[in-house]
Amino acid sequence: MTQRDVVFPPGRQALYERNRYSPAIKSNGFLFVSGQVGSNEDGSPEPDLEAQVRLAFNNLNAILGAAGCTFDDVIDVTVFIVDPESKFETIWKVLPEFWGNAPHPTLTGVGVTWLYGYQFEIKVIAKLPETTG
Repeated sequence: MTQRDVVFPPGRQALYERNRYSPAIKSNGFLFVSGQVGSNEDGSPEPDLEAQVRLAFNNLNAILGAAGCTFDDVIDVTVFIVDPESKFETIWKVLPEFWGNAPHPTLTGVGVTWLYGYQFEIKVIAKLPETTG
């Protein structure tokens, strides 16, 4: 088995070890990021939906930054939303704060019934920056 090249954001390694998954893996020039939610440092959900979405993006950006990336390097996005019909507008008005300018990444949106107490989750694939030798 190949050793996984794991990326941990600052101050969150214990959370990932407790839940037994890697926040992100570098592989073949890409960064595969696990779904990020609006969790506080202790792992609890942020109760306010808009704040939860912002926190999910902040948590995502911490992982991207730890790998030397920004959201501009993201090429594919998957979002999971509990009850998207009632929450879509609230969530989508926060996205421009983080999304950047066109061209935008690809997007798949999935409506779900449960996210472990959260209302929104985002997972991405990003292109790692080219390194010069």
